[in-house]
Parts: sequence; structure tokens; C-alpha cells
Amino acid sequence: MANTTANAREIRRLQRADGPAAMLAIGTANPPNCVSQDEYPEYYFRVTKSEHLAEKLTDTLKIICALTGNERRFIYNTEKMLSAHPEFLDRALPSLEQRLAIVAAAAPELLAAAATKAIAIWGRPATDITHLIVVTNSGAGAPSADVHLATLLGLHHNVRRTVLHLNGCFAGCSALRLAKDLAENNRGARVLVACVELMSVAGFRGPDLSEDSVNNLIRNTVFGDGAGAVIVGADPVEPVERPLFEMVSASQTVVPNTLQLLSTELKTYGLDGNVSTKLPKLVADSIKQCLLDSFGPLGIEVKWNDLFWAVHPGAIAILDKIDRVLLLEPGKLMASRTVAREYGNMLSATIIFVLDEQRRRMEEEGEWAEWGAMVGFGPGFTMETMVLQATSNLKKK
Repeated sequence: MANTTANAREIRRLQRADGPAAMLAIGTANPPNCVSQDEYPEYYFRVTKSEHLAEKLTDTLKIICALTGNERRFIYNTEKMLSAHPEFLDRALPSLEQRLAIVAAAAPELLAAAATKAIAIWGRPATDITHLIVVTNSGAGAPSADVHLATLLGLHHNVRRTVLHLNGCFAGCSALRLAKDLAENNRGARVLVACVELMSVAGFRGPDLSEDSVNNLIRNTVFGDGAGAVIVGADPVEPVERPLFEMVSASQTVVPNTLQLLSTELKTYGLDGNVSTKLPKLVADSIKQCLLDSFGPLGIEVKWNDLFWAVHPGAIAILDKIDRVLLLEPGKLMASRTVAREYGNMLSATIIFVLDEQRRRMEEEGEWAEWGAMVGFGPGFTMETMVLQATSNLKKK
């Protein structure tokens, strides 16, 4: 029996990778339809056929648009599609089934666009992918987008699949944490993380004068559509694979007594939820301890301004609070601010866009730092963190 145990332990040791997981390639994609925030109030009342409410709500909507910090967003829905689905505009009409049908058809295509870019950068064939993690807050059903994506990419029939549904904005960070564990515990594994959000389909609806009218305007003003893909693996195969960020450690914290502050749920009229105005202060009160808990056990003594940052930009107010509480130098959160400005909040996919923007800033602009922090926020109220180490591949040539 002792010999059997020894053999089992040796087998387990050989199953594990030798080195840490790393992000090997990143790809992103958006729908073709783009709307600027300056034009959005007029666009919104027109496409929702609610010009009769414009006089009462336009000023409020313009203020919300200005406060988001967004300049534009990419959205899947079009005026033609909304004209064909008037039930999408009225909260009193059931529309969930129709919304999910559109997402089910569109999500795999958008995922494939992002994943194809990542695979091309990676430099190895898609058939070398061993694990697939798909994330979305926009769809629900089985078989899900993971099966359709695997078919579109030509992945092996035995690729090991995992789907995360309705986990909120931090789900992209959760998927990367899971990918790290899979890569480090399965020698030779190559994990494709693919996040897609189509909020303009899942949660879009027209204005009303109910008590929820302002929250509804916020939801329709902040969120954008997009997909992001990251390939994760340990022990890179030189010289083909080019690791970007090594994934040193990951952690997740639920802040006590905050369950009611942020929620996401599917209802008969589509995706809905609550976003509290207390979130920026909550993040400011919690983030320093979360970061200390992440870096402390590693024996890494860092100053916050010595790090590079990949923070989910759920709201500009949250980024402003982080700047102040950590006393960050101007520009430290520029990757997050750029994504917020150019794309809006794409829930789980947003953090992948931020990582790609941070990669670009390092490679092209020489914005170098060795250690970094990835931070995500979501329902719970949950804070997800990952300590990253940039590789020399990201140094400006």
C-alpha cells in the first residue's frame, strides 16, 4: 500500500506544470454598430419610439452620459432589430425568450472573432487548446455558447469546457483565476478564456416614468457590448509562445453586509439588476486591505505607484476613488480609463480589454513596471484580485 501511495504522488507531481501560468495572447472584438455618448440621448429616444418622454428625461439622460466618462460604446442592437421586437422596449411585455434567442445566435460569432485574434497572436493551432472557459451575463441555456464556439474554432471534441453564467462584472477575473489553476495543475494545458456580453440585447429597454426610471437610464447608458479572449498556459514553448503576464496568485473577497448593493438577474423582460450609488465608497474602503492580503503572503513589498494596474472600470467614480485612497500618480489607471472611454462597461469582457490596453501601453509606449495588480468588482459585493508579473516580452523594443 505504501508503494501505491508513492506512485500516486509521483503521478500527481508529473501531472503538474513546472512553472507559473501566464497569459500567452489576448484578443478582443466588438459589434460593428457604434454610438457616441454625445449623440446617444437623441438616438435613445428615437429608437425606443419614446419622443413623448424626451422633454422630461433628456436633461437627466445627458447628465448621466456626461458622468459615465464614456465617449462611445459598441452595441449589437440596431434600429431595424428593435423595430422587429417592440416587446424589447416595454418592461410590461415579456421578452426574455426572444432576447435569449438573439444572444444564442450572436454570442458564439462574437466570441469566435475575439478568440481567432488571440489564437493568431499565440502562434499555435486551435487544436492545441485543451480547456475552454466561456463567460457571459447575457445568455442562458444549454448547450451554451461554449459548444458552438468550440465548433466554430475547430477545437477537439474532447476539449474540457466550463461555463460561468450571471456572475456579474468580476466573472472575467474569476475565469482567469480558474484558467491559472487549470494550467498549473495540468501539464501542457492551454486554456482559452472567452467572455462575451451583449447587454444591448439582454437588458435594453425604453424609458418610463416609474420609480426605477433613473436606474433604467443608467443601465442603458453605461453598458456596451464586446468579447475578449485570453490564452493561458504554463511552461511556454519557446520560441513560438510569448508569455505576457505571469499569473502569480489570485484571491477573492466578499465584503460583509453588501449583498443588496449590486445584483444581476434575468426577468421576464430581460436582464435587470440593482446598482447602488454607495459602490465607489465601498471600493475605496475595501481595496487597500484586499491588496495587502494579496501581496503580503508573497513577501513582495511594493508601493502602489510601483505597480501597473488592470482595474475593471465599472464606473469612473470608482477609479477616481481608487486614485485618491491609494494616492496613485496621474495616469496609473489610464488603461482602465481608456477602455471605459472607448467601450463603456462590457461586464466580464471589460477586464480583458483593460489587460490588452495595458499590454499595448507597455509594448508601444514603454510604460513598464514589473509587478501589477488585476482587480475586478461584482455582485456579492465581491472583489477579485490577481498579482501579475510582467515579462520582458512587454518591454518596449
